[in-house]
Amino acid sequence: MAKTKAQHVVPRSGKWGVLSAGATRATSLHPTQGEAIETALKIARSNRTELYIHGKDGRIRERSSFGNDPLPPKG
Repeated sequence: MAKTKAQHVVPRSGKWGVLSAGATRATSLHPTQGEAIETALKIARSNRTELYIHGKDGRIRERSSFGNDPLPPKG
């Protein structure tokens, strides 16, 4: 079974795209970052993977995990 890849919300040609880690093509494009985040959240939750939200500058501004977390957390 292939490992499910993390989802990224990134700026894309004046819109916001949802991409799987390592992909060059967006899974979907949205007019607002909020709409892209909603879509990426659904995918990340159903696949129990990571979600990375990038800002307009392309840098990661937020990260969430929806599965495979170590128990107890390290640190």
